[in-house]
Amino acid sequence: MGYRISRETADEIFVRLKQEYDIFAPRVFEGEGCFSDTDVIRYGKIDRLDEIEWKRRSDYSFKEALLPVNETLFYFTENETTVPSVTEKKRLIFLRSCDLHAVKRMDAIYLHNGPEDFYYKRLREKAVFVLMGCSETCDTGFCASMGTNRTEEYDLYLKMEEGNVWADCRSEEIAHIFEETGAKEQEVCPEFVTENKETVTLPKNLSTENFSNPLWEEHGRRCIGCGRCNFVCPTCTCFTMQDVLYRDNENVGERRRVWASCQVDGFTDIAGGNSFRKSQGERLRFKVMHKIYDFEKRFGYPMCVGCGRCDSVCPEYISYADLVNQLAKEEA
Repeated sequence: MGYRISRETADEIFVRLKQEYDIFAPRVFEGEGCFSDTDVIRYGKIDRLDEIEWKRRSDYSFKEALLPVNETLFYFTENETTVPSVTEKKRLIFLRSCDLHAVKRMDAIYLHNGPEDFYYKRLREKAVFVLMGCSETCDTGFCASMGTNRTEEYDLYLKMEEGNVWADCRSEEIAHIFEETGAKEQEVCPEFVTENKETVTLPKNLSTENFSNPLWEEHGRRCIGCGRCNFVCPTCTCFTMQDVLYRDNENVGERRRVWASCQVDGFTDIAGGNSFRKSQGERLRFKVMHKIYDFEKRFGYPMCVGCGRCDSVCPEYISYADLVNQLAKEEA
């Protein structure tokens, strides 16, 4: 159901929503970029619509609103363990079409890839998604090539422009708030981009033979293994475990799940000093092939959603999009 409302009414609705939801959206964190004089756009809790960055793609994805960077799984003593509770409030998350498609990929890994992940599930069940439209493409995104530039799987769509707000509400839970404010119904269609500056062609005949392609080592020699591409990606789900022992009693502490990167040296180390992927070329190959081969073979669609954040953040200018296009070109 669509509505056109004034900015004042939108602020009133937002206050109502805050009573029921913790609201997460992309916002500008001034002076918190990689360098002291730079800003970064990432997700955080917001108190006002003005805090939302509507025009620019976030540097980091929505992922940390559902999968915390550092999450305590349980506290332990000598005799017992305790799982920490979470807030009873639901989560209202603002995100764009490509990131909404990424939610499906995260669900596949954490909910449909074996036993359900308890910690992810309890946050996922509380999540309500607000679609942010895209009036123009971002510089490195290729969502149109991946078919993730459009979506109908949202609970609410919002667009702010010149003192007015357009909304398309598909959630009965939220619709009653609009109705109670006397908002007039009007047809509203979300904005989606239809083409990008970047075009990517997915290879159709990938196999394990591609593991020996020399391009992995060629690009791997440039990779410094910083892992930034993994941390900004909305579909990377790797983590490591940390046991934190308290100083007062070494038998008391907590176990944490912390984001990790398959590109970092030591990620595949196992007992006995062995490692599955030792060179940066092998690690780069694993990341790319997992996104467009392994995952699709298992679930029927690529893991990558074409947000383009990995290309933007790489300090060595290694382009994931170019790698995929090169694989497709070699098939031709």
